[in-house]
Amino acid sequence: MARNSNPAGGRPRARAAAQYTIYNVTEPAELMEFLMKKMAGVSRTRVKALLSNRVVLVNNNIQTQYNFPLTPGMKVQISKDRNKHEFRHPMLKILYEDAYLIVVEKKEGLLSVATEKQKERTAQHILNEYVKRQHRNNRVFVVHRLDRETSGIMMYAKDEKTQHTLRDDWHDIVYDRRYVTIVTGDMEKDQGKVESWLTDRKLYVSSSPVDDGGKFSVTHYRTIKRANGFSLVELQLETGRKNQIRVHMQTLGHPVVGDERYGCEVNPLGRLALHAFKLCFYHPVTGERMEFETPYPAPFKTLMLRK
Repeated sequence: MARNSNPAGGRPRARAAAQYTIYNVTEPAELMEFLMKKMAGVSRTRVKALLSNRVVLVNNNIQTQYNFPLTPGMKVQISKDRNKHEFRHPMLKILYEDAYLIVVEKKEGLLSVATEKQKERTAQHILNEYVKRQHRNNRVFVVHRLDRETSGIMMYAKDEKTQHTLRDDWHDIVYDRRYVTIVTGDMEKDQGKVESWLTDRKLYVSSSPVDDGGKFSVTHYRTIKRANGFSLVELQLETGRKNQIRVHMQTLGHPVVGDERYGCEVNPLGRLALHAFKLCFYHPVTGERMEFETPYPAPFKTLMLRK
């Protein structure tokens, strides 16, 4: 977690004053109202822009929530060094950040975590570089992951305690996690579920209808649309195993478009047609309901337009 890098003493404090406009909180208030009161004459639109541009900090941690509850003793800072806190990357977008976690949307082609072969071109590395701009000791901690070729929403913890809470209580904390995919052929059912035991064979994941020592896995699916020899399918995970959706779609005889590993021979999108579009969870520290959703990728919609 970020720490106050300005030790007591005149000179460091003077430098901090030059870097931030600082407001001390003396009574309970929501962040938006507090800033509008302190920054006399500023519009709500301007305050929202400051928050979305990631230049508002509460107790040295970036805060983007307009209704964040402030309590007496807190310190609100407006960064004068805009570029220090802004985040721009072609493969990664930050959807939410606070003192405990970061929620991001990653593009296909980007690894979630470092591997022996690839340490730098990963979401984990990119976010580590970003949080270290706030304090050199900061880093992010892996909670879950998406396959390299899968796009969508995922989160990282900003300290080990939060990481352990999320990992240990994942099924109690995460209450809705959904994907959208395009599969080959016309799905037979409008909705259903796939249950099987999955085993990681390193190069691929095998599926068995009976317990063969693998991990029990459940995927719920709903067919949204059938067109052009493809089906647009929404999926809800009851378990989160490696390659689970890809293997389960192959089991149904409808592999994910672009998924050569699991039996698909066509790739009209030039990518794996799998996107994690929804993630809902209870905040591991505050207990607040957090809900994040992105639109279906535009190429998915285009492929499903009736010709």
